[in-house]
Amino acid sequence: MELSIGEMALIAVAIVVLFGPDKLPQIARDLGAGVRKMRGAVEDIKTEIMKETDNPVSEIKREIEKVKDAAKDFNPMKDIEKDILTEPSSNKTEQEKIKPSEDETYEGPVSR
Repeated sequence: MELSIGEMALIAVAIVVLFGPDKLPQIARDLGAGVRKMRGAVEDIKTEIMKETDNPVSEIKREIEKVKDAAKDFNPMKDIEKDILTEPSSNKTEQEKIKPSEDETYEGPVSR
């Protein structure tokens, strides 16, 4: 809210007429004290609101960081490579297979 110089002068004249020049210093002091208390109360409310909203936000940020760290460690290709390296080789299973001509329990056409 902006006041022009003319509006401020009109307000000053109205105050002097209503309260008199001897009460003006006391009114100004009381008005200043009231404004200071109001600003202090507004600042306290701001601080309280920031404290209340900061806790959930910081918890969410921590959880996001945990998920990011877990995602960095997750590499499915490493798991696949590890599985391939630890599996028994396929050559071994081919050697263990018995040819039908050597298997006595095999039923079916066999060339000997």
